[in-house]
Amino acid sequence: MSSFRVRPRFTIYSPKSVEEIIRETREYLSAPDAEIKGLAMQDHITLRILSKDRHFWSPQVSVILFSEKDETKLMGTYGPMPNVWVIFAFGYLALFTLLIFISIVGFSQMSLGIESNILWSLPFLAGGIILLYIISQFGQKLGAAQMFTLHHHLEKITGQKIPIH
Repeated sequence: MSSFRVRPRFTIYSPKSVEEIIRETREYLSAPDAEIKGLAMQDHITLRILSKDRHFWSPQVSVILFSEKDETKLMGTYGPMPNVWVIFAFGYLALFTLLIFISIVGFSQMSLGIESNILWSLPFLAGGIILLYIISQFGQKLGAAQMFTLHHHLEKITGQKIPIH
């Protein structure tokens, strides 16, 4: 899995029905020696690391199942827990909004011949965006081992090799 992929995805096809996959997932997760936890309901599976091993950067995998002719299509996404995703999405949104607003005000002032010292904040905002990206990459590295654990268990559940793209 490349470090530049924010949320690795996969698509596989299984000869099993949606109900069979959900039932087998529930059985796998309810085993007393299960190393992961999660939910399997109707057409959706979410797998997470056990609470005792989880940290801020722990990933989860979310799989949606689609019933097709004589097979089931599984589409999955590996990603951060929802709270981490929201924090970073909000951070990027706030920084980009400030960047755009300050650019509009500053360049408008400059075009009118008014002193535009506000433009000096643009490099700091760009630096904040870069810093946020570096922090997210660092966090992704901290959660990489757990992502491979989830991937391994998902392959056990489906009984198939899962290519990531």
